[in-house]
Amino acid sequence: MLRVTFIHHSAFMVETDQRTLVFDYFPAKEFPEYEFHGKKPVFSAGKPIYVFASHSHRDHFSREVLTWGLEREDITYVFSRDIKVSRFSLVKDGIDPAIRKRIRFMTPVSDLELDGMQIHTLRSTEVGVAFYIECDGYHIYHAGDLNEWNVSGQGGSLFTEIYTGGYEKEIRYLKDRHIDLAFVVLDPRLQKGYMKGMDYFLNHVQADLVFPMHCFEQFDLIEKYKKRPQVTAFKDKIVDIDRDNVIFEIE
Repeated sequence: MLRVTFIHHSAFMVETDQRTLVFDYFPAKEFPEYEFHGKKPVFSAGKPIYVFASHSHRDHFSREVLTWGLEREDITYVFSRDIKVSRFSLVKDGIDPAIRKRIRFMTPVSDLELDGMQIHTLRSTEVGVAFYIECDGYHIYHAGDLNEWNVSGQGGSLFTEIYTGGYEKEIRYLKDRHIDLAFVVLDPRLQKGYMKGMDYFLNHVQADLVFPMHCFEQFDLIEKYKKRPQVTAFKDKIVDIDRDNVIFEIE
């Protein structure tokens, strides 16, 4: 049994029978310009917690997650190397410096074995990493900011190589893998090109369930995307999200 909680934006909590994974959490109050309503996760007792942060952008990481370690001794952090924890005054902020010992930093295209989890990072086309995780019999992918961002045609061939070519190159790592849960960017700010990264992913990766994310609370974009004839073959895989704090029970 899997339980997936969509917190907000790109923040999700995934619970297996053995552990809890949290991805790219930040408190909604840090974005007053958007109507994020996602709340701090409520953690189950008795399960170790692993907090992942794909990069340092404020809509993917907040130092608030470090304070959770004061409440739970069984929290481990897996952060992209671009997150500079050293710049935080841990003592001033009331965070035990010993918590820093629980942080594992990962660079792009690297591997980590952690408490029975196999973690691989892909190189983001923006900043940081994407995560591919094998644990408890499941295969999970969280894109972070790995996406096809250059959809306007601006920037010339160099930008096309970086964003389009770079995205396709990284996704090839997933091509022959079966993924149970995938969290993939669907960003309305890209206007007419909002679907390109998701389209490529669906056509080249075998995933049972795909959760659109990074929608900036424009949940109607998911319905719009699923109505496209090009998506007909995949529409049952794409999870409908219509609000923050929604929980999905998956057998």
